[in-house]
Amino acid sequence: MPMNTTNFPIESLRAESTPFYYYDLHLLDATLDKMKESSSFPGFHIHYAVKANSNPEILKRIAASGIGADTVSLGEIRAAIAAGFPAAKIVFAGVGKTDEEIAAAIEYEIGCFNAESDEEVGVIEEIAKSLGKKAPVALRINPEIDAHTHHYITTGLAENKFGIAMSLMPDVVEHCVNSEWIEFKGFHFHIGSQITDMTPYRILCEKINILQEEYPDLAIPTINVGGGLGIDYDNPEDHPIPDFDEFFNIFKNNLHLRPSQQLHFELGRALVAQCGTLITRVTFVKKGVNKQFVIVDGGMNALLRPALYQAHHKIENITSESEKTEVYDVAGPICESSDVFGENVQLPVTHRGDLIAIRSAGAYGEAMASSYNSRPIPASKFSR
Repeated sequence: MPMNTTNFPIESLRAESTPFYYYDLHLLDATLDKMKESSSFPGFHIHYAVKANSNPEILKRIAASGIGADTVSLGEIRAAIAAGFPAAKIVFAGVGKTDEEIAAAIEYEIGCFNAESDEEVGVIEEIAKSLGKKAPVALRINPEIDAHTHHYITTGLAENKFGIAMSLMPDVVEHCVNSEWIEFKGFHFHIGSQITDMTPYRILCEKINILQEEYPDLAIPTINVGGGLGIDYDNPEDHPIPDFDEFFNIFKNNLHLRPSQQLHFELGRALVAQCGTLITRVTFVKKGVNKQFVIVDGGMNALLRPALYQAHHKIENITSESEKTEVYDVAGPICESSDVFGENVQLPVTHRGDLIAIRSAGAYGEAMASSYNSRPIPASKFSR
């Protein structure tokens, strides 16, 4: 029997042109429901990190759940608004906001800018003044916490392109508070991504508590702790939904919020990663001297994470009827040696034409796809 462990609609998938992204909307809805249930504490607000997956159908589904959006470009702001996210629930982060982006975000009357330098605060201030509108600004602070994840996605250390070092923070706070054109909204933090050990979040709570004690007389309406909650790439069937209860309870039990203070989160991967799968077809099974290679028609242009981060995704042959297994390297067609999805992958005996499912690809998959080698960006298909 085929190793269809996830109940993929095999016959309908066989008829599709590969590669393509297949999204399980039922799992997406269940994930959103569980996230909302686990975060139902007074003052807790969730924003979806649009960069994880900006597919319009996915965005509409998430917007309908009632949460906000975390954006990093004007394009994402416009995509979020088009999908139904209220502008007042949109936050705008990123170290390189252009004047055009800042002006447009002010005109849209978004909920908050997450500013990452004193220079940026000054530019927002100037543009807000020119438009005659006050700009809501939170300051992204680097709390000097090692999230123990890949160095490309560790973002909370003292010297980093993101955020403001703790030692530089007092002057920037004073700038915001004293500005006629800035509405100081509070502090923003984001320590990294794909965090599965909750210890860094406990440390973050402690650092925020100390920081708030240093500003007893400063009105700090919001604390934004970012996102970064990881998923189980090894066992997506066993853990299709992250442990939201543990995650949100860490902040409920360890963070000392002031009366009426609002706590914001920015979750991306945790909401969408497990609902997406890259479906690709075997073009050749190549025998080497000591290895066998499964060559598929989707490459690093379709799913960049393995090449960029050396990331692991579970790989399944969902159409083989063999009960025997063999070991393969699974690689794409791109003219790069890094275009490999997995090495020494145990699969049922695989043949040309079999469908290969690369799991947990709903985050930073389609969103990072390109037309490298002039290949088309994969289409997207949805469960109904």
